[in-house]
Amino acid sequence: MAEKQLEDLFLDTLKDIYYAERQILKTLPKMAKAAQSDELRAGFEQHHAETENQIERLQQVFELIGKPARGKTCDAILGIIEEGKEIMEEFKGSPALDAGLVSSAQAVEHYEIARYGTLIAWAKQLGYTDAAQLLGETLQEEEATDQKLTKLGTSVVNAKAA
Repeated sequence: MAEKQLEDLFLDTLKDIYYAERQILKTLPKMAKAAQSDELRAGFEQHHAETENQIERLQQVFELIGKPARGKTCDAILGIIEEGKEIMEEFKGSPALDAGLVSSAQAVEHYEIARYGTLIAWAKQLGYTDAAQLLGETLQEEEATDQKLTKLGTSVVNAKAA
């Protein structure tokens, strides 16, 4: 067996985030439906549309490196999503529900931010300039979503929960 290289790690991580984004796409409508705040619901709906674009960008990255767009089961995102489902069940109807949803959504965003940051660094190292550019666009969106969630959490949701 050939020794694994950075390129292998890049592809492996790309498959991981591709799988994660597709799981997130399935979960966002459930979070939007559960949200009590109109602002939070709208945020989840907007991020759903963004996530569709992010998946398309990932497909472009796969194409750029000459590999098929395939996901690889990401246990980390499954665990984060599972925690979010538990919050939706345990806090249904509670004033703390939206605070829990914001918390869950930020856990997802932070995972994505970490993954995209790593992928960008590796893409640059490997000379995948166009791929790094595409991944950078997504990273900016994820960071903006995280900032919106922080603002929403501190201004609206946490006050109601308390």
